[in-house]
Amino acid sequence: MKKIGIAVNQNKPTAVAVTRQLIELLEEKGASVCVDSAVAGKIGRPDIAMEVGQFPGHVDLVFVLGGDGTLLGVARQLAVYDLPMLGINLGHLGFLSEAEPEDLPSAVDRVLRGDYHLEKRMMIEASIIRGGQVIHKNIALNDVGIAKGSFGRMVTLSVYVDDMYVDKYSGDGLIVSTPTGSTAYSLSCGGPIVSPHINVIVVTPICPHTLHSRPFIIQKNQEVRVVVSATHNDIGMTIDGQVGYRVEVNDIIRIRKSPHYTTLIKWQERGFFDVLRQKLHDPN
Repeated sequence: MKKIGIAVNQNKPTAVAVTRQLIELLEEKGASVCVDSAVAGKIGRPDIAMEVGQFPGHVDLVFVLGGDGTLLGVARQLAVYDLPMLGINLGHLGFLSEAEPEDLPSAVDRVLRGDYHLEKRMMIEASIIRGGQVIHKNIALNDVGIAKGSFGRMVTLSVYVDDMYVDKYSGDGLIVSTPTGSTAYSLSCGGPIVSPHINVIVVTPICPHTLHSRPFIIQKNQEVRVVVSATHNDIGMTIDGQVGYRVEVNDIIRIRKSPHYTTLIKWQERGFFDVLRQKLHDPN
């Protein structure tokens, strides 16, 4: 009997209704279910309530109900435990999700009979170093962004790869992304689309004030080091666009491959480029 955890973004309008339907489908098939505590209370099922952080050791896999942002947050929270996750899209784009609410019966059947494959998605870790001490450290599934705040003034970032000097970028900032994140913020800044099956790191300048600055790709085992310079302190580092840290002039930011992966449940027949065409609305 499979043990299923359900993580839910309760702020989505359809979250409670879809959660209730999913529980019914799973329990009808004999699965054991644990549900995000806040939502379990809303549907009158305190008997199956559990905090998402307690899922490891109690469930075999996790259904994530929400948008891409929900899945990113759960991925960071559970990455250490390597729990497979299936995204059910309750958001807008749902690039990381594998099913829509109308697909729930089919998705439940497929998961319970093991009709899927697992994709290991590379993650990266970023450290902010100030005065020789690591003051912040976190992991990302999509990207790490280093950028100026709301002021119009630029930030200057000196970039090194494995201690080899690359270039100095003046502009709005820099994105360091995984292949998964190559279709997110990096893409909108002119970065390349990278198949998630290729483990590399993508470095993309944000609005560089030069004619020659271009994105570049490095090997997964290489490290990016960024030295921050500016005439102001309105600078920050973001993790997957969700967690933010204040950065100061002369801080050093080191970004490298994380030892942890996100494991996504995927259908065999849905290829990466099929999803890319569908989600980015190619009419052909």
